[in-house]
Amino acid sequence: MQRAVLPVLGALCLFLLPHPGETAAITTLKSLKLDVPASDAMFPAGPGSDAMNNNCLACHSADHVLNQPSLSREAWQEVVNKMITAYKAPIGPDDVKAIVDYLVRTKGTS
Repeated sequence: MQRAVLPVLGALCLFLLPHPGETAAITTLKSLKLDVPASDAMFPAGPGSDAMNNNCLACHSADHVLNQPSLSREAWQEVVNKMITAYKAPIGPDDVKAIVDYLVRTKGTS
């Protein structure tokens, strides 16, 4: 039998599609409830925090960024460049330096 999973009135139903001469079987699967952590926290105040809050929070929580490993200035510059080039983050050129400086100050290696 072939299988097909389709949403039906808020639940997922597994349909076992019959071969000729067989009858179909339907099994209802319980939907999972997922609690995704959310945070409305902003980046800690300091030089560059406005650039961080205005650019980075569109895609990342402050906690996500602040829980990254400490990196060198060059590595943080590469990360910010990747966000702009690979992920099309609309970060203005004036904010790039402020963001990198902030990341180095808060999550930089010595």
